[in-house]
Amino acid sequence: MADELTPAVSDFAADAAGPEESEEPIKQRKNGLYPGVSDELAENMKSGWADTELRDLEPIAQAAETAARRSALSARFPGERLVIPAGNLKTRSNDTEYAFRASVEYAYLTGNQTEDGVLVLEPTADGHQETIYLLPRSDRENGEFWLSGQGELWVGRRHSLTEAQTLYGIPASDVRELPDALREATGPVRVVRGYDAGIEAALTDKVTAERDEELRVFLSEARLVKDEFEIGELQKAVDSTVRGFEDVVRVLDKAEATSERYIEGTFFLRARVEGNDVGYGTIAAAGPHACTLHWVRNDGPVRSGDLLLLDAGVETHTYYTADVTRTLPINGRFTEIQKKIYDAVYDAQEAGIAAVKPGGKYRDFHDAAQRVLTERLVEWGLVEGPVERVLELGLQRRWTLHGTGHMLGMDVHDCAAARVESYVDGTLEPGMVLTVEPGLYFQADDLTVPEEYRGIGVRIEDDILVTAEGNRNLSDGLPRRSDEVEAWMSSLNS
Repeated sequence: MADELTPAVSDFAADAAGPEESEEPIKQRKNGLYPGVSDELAENMKSGWADTELRDLEPIAQAAETAARRSALSARFPGERLVIPAGNLKTRSNDTEYAFRASVEYAYLTGNQTEDGVLVLEPTADGHQETIYLLPRSDRENGEFWLSGQGELWVGRRHSLTEAQTLYGIPASDVRELPDALREATGPVRVVRGYDAGIEAALTDKVTAERDEELRVFLSEARLVKDEFEIGELQKAVDSTVRGFEDVVRVLDKAEATSERYIEGTFFLRARVEGNDVGYGTIAAAGPHACTLHWVRNDGPVRSGDLLLLDAGVETHTYYTADVTRTLPINGRFTEIQKKIYDAVYDAQEAGIAAVKPGGKYRDFHDAAQRVLTERLVEWGLVEGPVERVLELGLQRRWTLHGTGHMLGMDVHDCAAARVESYVDGTLEPGMVLTVEPGLYFQADDLTVPEEYRGIGVRIEDDILVTAEGNRNLSDGLPRRSDEVEAWMSSLNS
């Protein structure tokens, strides 16, 4: 990140240049600021603008929760300066950028989602002084707002520092002043790495990888148990996702005339209308593509008689995502072999969901689902038993392939930096949200199974909240049992 803003020559300024100037390096105007801009235009653009300061703002909905999260962070690292960046824009191609998504750590602690933001906790005698560093409004006096490629005329208005302080409940300062302040800082410092190279460069001699990793791990483990706001957002994400699945079922005939991309696009419309985006690349896998776990090309045919494995999730405006999978008969009816495989996966998921309860081990739901799938594989003669031998050697994994679930939240694979003892070797607690998603996949070229199995892939995935009494299926708005799936599809197309 640059320490100070240098306005670039925008398309607007380039358009103002004459033909001779476009062929040779543009000479600086006598005002000394903007190549290709007359003094008169520069002066004209400074004035005649209404006051647009927003004075009736309320704090964001999760302000109390983000404050509590920062308090917990402060208590964990007393006497240390903590630096959590949002990240910067990333170039997609030439002069266009990818849509910005703030780092999860930053958004979790602030609720803010703007590029270049940085949260800093400065140690004090009784805790920390919090400051959110942001870009202020684009400057009208120096022309930044219309001459910079990131000026407000080009990319839209951003909040003033005063507005930001009201929204997020944190004192706000100009982020362009932060690198110098960090270079001059003394005492122990930790930074969340990988998001802002400029901030990291300002701290080069003050941080260590080991200490920074401890900060990252703490923030990951802090998200293992969701608060009420987070649970509400996850339910909103799931509810929108249910509607997105309904949208897809209604247009399967159109998808048959085009490709899997019609399915992907249909779901994306719901995600953008009701949420921020999709939470991850939609998997719209028809036919044998369902056997490719992360099939996101979505460019294959959609054929009547095949299955569609749709793995998709809407992300809310606060970054919480659903992660749901249904495997659907494209013509609305399972064949005998499809139903046989589907029902085995359904039974495995039922066993996995039943194992999700407070005090249970995290691995229990995986073990329960794998046992059911292994029993079916032995029963069908696809692998030689007994079941305990198959499980011990992991032979079922040729067809089950993946783990049975993961934590869910602001990342689709949430809490990924948590320690093994806190996550996969840990104990389930009320407030945890995880997926249960067993599957069976018989590759099209797998000669170890009868031909009728080949090219069939089935996964069923739901988002499960651990409660004090057991669990709650957040995505139970979508049917799972094979006969219920057929009736649901028929009702949507009647």
